[in-house]
Amino acid sequence: MTPRGVAAALSPATAQRAVVVTRAESHDGPLCRELKRLGLPVLLWPAVQIHAADPALLREALTRIGQFDWIVFASRPAVAAVLEYLSAPPPHLRVAVIGTATAKVLRRRGWSLDVIPRDANAAGLVQAFEAWQRAQPDKAAQGARPRVLYPASSRALPTLAAGLTRLGAEVTQVEAYRTEGAPLDTAACREAIAAGRVAAVTFTSPSAVQELARALGAEDFSRLLRAARAVVIGPTTAQELARHGHGAVLAQSATLEGVARATHQLLNTGS
Repeated sequence: MTPRGVAAALSPATAQRAVVVTRAESHDGPLCRELKRLGLPVLLWPAVQIHAADPALLREALTRIGQFDWIVFASRPAVAAVLEYLSAPPPHLRVAVIGTATAKVLRRRGWSLDVIPRDANAAGLVQAFEAWQRAQPDKAAQGARPRVLYPASSRALPTLAAGLTRLGAEVTQVEAYRTEGAPLDTAACREAIAAGRVAAVTFTSPSAVQELARALGAEDFSRLLRAARAVVIGPTTAQELARHGHGAVLAQSATLEGVARATHQLLNTGS
């Protein structure tokens, strides 16, 4: 294992090839920084961008926050949107969060967290929520449906809301932010693909897969992933790649640091 802060030498076949970052960040963003720290050259192809949603529905839901038993966060943009209007939760409100980075933002603002799934994805949160319910026999015996506010992306998959509903929750899903395709310099992307300059492509959301495939077109997207390996943050993103006909290496830890470590290991060992 490479000691923290020390970049191991890359294999000769990948030493001069770069890792593509497709998430919405700058050249000094967290994933780019972590990849560079590990000695990996980076190509930034941000395929998605985050925009503010119409705040009316979220603002209205937050004026009724006292009516909810839970609030569920699946991403940092959702946290940022809520914190614009709600600096601290009511004492009664329970909080469920996907991902250590998202949890860290809330804790820094003084929020207490009740459920953080080990598997940082929607299915993991549903399982953790069910486990929490089982550990609360008195509340479960009351038969009341927990009321859950879910501030979500415009492209949120149904997994989380449907899973909580299946467990008896009354879920109010509100668009907190918009995830949209970003303008890419596709000519430069295609030039890098044709020149064989890409060793790996990182994806941290299904939207990034969808938008890079849309921007490049099916032929160039397939050409890219025939020559370079895909590394993904979680199973939902892997499933989206599979729908496009490509496999992926799954990060052991569903964090940006985990994606960087998985990429570094892949390019050094091939697995």
